[in-house]
Amino acid sequence: MTPVNKEPYQRSCHAVHAVKYNFVWCLKRRAKVLKNEIANRLEQVLFDVADEHDWEIGSLAIRPDHVHLFVQADTRHAPYQVIHRFKEKSAHVLRKEFDQLHRLPSLWTRSYFVSTTGKVSEEIVGRYIEDQS
Repeated sequence: MTPVNKEPYQRSCHAVHAVKYNFVWCLKRRAKVLKNEIANRLEQVLFDVADEHDWEIGSLAIRPDHVHLFVQADTRHAPYQVIHRFKEKSAHVLRKEFDQLHRLPSLWTRSYFVSTTGKVSEEIVGRYIEDQS
């Protein structure tokens, strides 16, 4: 797992920012299927999505029926776009690769939790997510 950039701010052509989100989302019907190889593959997919968009995952905890993700994004994407990218890609890849996931009508619920963090609470959120593992 790659830690969040130690420099508190990211820079782009026209912006300096520190946009960090704490996301939590659940599997449909709270099915407890995120274990072993499925959980490992989900982790790979989430890091691939982050790399694709130049986002940095600070903490990640994959529980059997939900996911905690702390990610530093950018100012081009609203929170709903960030979570949508993670959920859409992971659902597509996991359902394609693991037949047992086809028994669910969809992989993820449409709901999610998101909060932003400031410098003071960033460490606390990261510790909390890591303690979930």
